[in-house]
Amino acid sequence: MVSRRDFLAGSAVALVGGAVGAPALVRAWRQQPAPITPVFTDIRRNVGFFTGRGGTIGYLIDAKGVAVVDSQYRDAAKLCLDGLNERSKNRPVDRLVNTHHHGDHTDGNIVFKGVAKKVVAHARAAELMRNPPPQGPPTTEQLYPDTTFTDVWREQVGDEWLRAKFYGAAHTSGDVVVTFERANVAHMGDLGFNQRHAIVDRAAGASMKNWISVLEKATKDHANDTVYIFGHAGANLPVTGSRTELMQLRDYLTAVLAFIGDQIKAGKSKDEILAMRDPLKGFETLGRFPNLNAANPRDPITVAYEELTSKG
Repeated sequence: MVSRRDFLAGSAVALVGGAVGAPALVRAWRQQPAPITPVFTDIRRNVGFFTGRGGTIGYLIDAKGVAVVDSQYRDAAKLCLDGLNERSKNRPVDRLVNTHHHGDHTDGNIVFKGVAKKVVAHARAAELMRNPPPQGPPTTEQLYPDTTFTDVWREQVGDEWLRAKFYGAAHTSGDVVVTFERANVAHMGDLGFNQRHAIVDRAAGASMKNWISVLEKATKDHANDTVYIFGHAGANLPVTGSRTELMQLRDYLTAVLAFIGDQIKAGKSKDEILAMRDPLKGFETLGRFPNLNAANPRDPITVAYEELTSKG
């Protein structure tokens, strides 16, 4: 399996850079990437996940159909597609579904050109793929969604039913949960960070407050024994888990907002609050908050302050 250090490093760069057409930092990183070790992990009933570089990829491979959820970066997507072809005996990909627009989940879409029969995403995610903030339209060729929806999309692929549902703005304004209904497996995309500081893309319409309710609504829509695939996880932690991990993320987001709210009520200045990077009480295992810099305006402390002080 790709080392957790490489996995997180690739994910962090993607979240800083956004989607395809990223700034020089991402382009430079791509020129000298760490080696990728592709790993396919089965979960149950022909559904599993792939790790390489970027956010996790979910997959379904059965005798009558193939589906893929997210596509990581292009180099990882190529390795993923090679493995899918080997396992499916070169069946075409019936559906490629994107959970949201960020480059570490969609840059590899282009690898599926001519292979994926349809590319599915929420309408807002498709819009953000074409024109991601703040860098503007992508400068490289990409495979965009040709099937979009606003609330729920559901189709049968092989012996499985896929459902993608939008619960509202959270990590971005276009995140969806993709559920393999018969397998009882749900891909959360970046609505799921397992014991790791969350990235909140406010420029893309994210909402920490609403993310809390999104997690509650999503888990109520699934069974107690649903297996969730997370977009990212902390060092040496699994990228799959249960409702427990999602409720821990809910509690973390709640605690961040409460902590920043207390600092505002105490009369602390914006500069004083944004300088607070020590581990959050009750969530010390996550470590210090990401350093504040111009390239990282989406850390939870900054976004919490902006949400709590915004008049809009």
